Amino acid sequence: MTEFGFTCTGVRADPYAAGPTLVFRLAITASGDTRVHALALRCQIRIEPARRGYGQAEADGLADLFGERSRWGNTLQPVQFAQVTLMVPSFTGSTEIDMAVPCTYDMDIAATRYFTALDDGEAPLLMLFSGTAFTGAGGFHVEPVPWDREAAYRMPVRVWQEMIEQHFPGCGWLRLPRDAMDELLAYRSRHALASWEATVRALLAEAGAAATAATAATASRPSPPSPPERLRAGLLPRAGERTAP
Repeated sequence: MTEFGFTCTGVRADPYAAGPTLVFRLAITASGDTRVHALALRCQIRIEPARRGYGQAEADGLADLFGERSRWGNTLQPVQFAQVTLMVPSFTGSTEIDMAVPCTYDMDIAATRYFTALDDGEAPLLMLFSGTAFTGAGGFHVEPVPWDREAAYRMPVRVWQEMIEQHFPGCGWLRLPRDAMDELLAYRSRHALASWEATVRALLAEAGAAATAATAATASRPSPPSPPERLRAGLLPRAGERTAP
């Protein structure tokens, strides 16, 4: 059976894709001189968060995924990033091919929140390969690609940042339920706001003013009268001092 090997040699952001897309460069080898007519390949990509260090700002950004640092020994588990398929054309010995991975800026996706929380450095990835190979010099032989084929790759964080900046320059993306979106649209219409940015800023300003007013009201509230000195000392009036019913 043919032995296959996989190595990721680089990654880039595709500036011409319709949506955010990373393009990984794969080097594929096949043992011996066996001709590979085609390779139907499946690749699952996981993030291995335990394989890098994090600054305090990054740790704060990852708190909703992994909790506090004190718990990271148990919570810093692999995160699913993507699962893609591709057809590798005929080759003998070795070949290289691009693997396009569509991405999202949806902050409800764990992988997106992970990449967004990173300031710089590298994101540790693990690629798990499987599939079917069609080989043979004088005909077709169908062989499976073993499930233990994998390749580790450390993706520069700047590549993710460049990809997001290409498709969402200077801004972010937020997904809302339909009823919340309807309420937000009604608020924008009532206040004749020109943009969604102005709408959100107006709501933030209202929330900030309400919080400030609540703090001021609490601070100006008079303190309750202090109990008599003898009661504070834990003393009760003597029987002769009590008022008759």
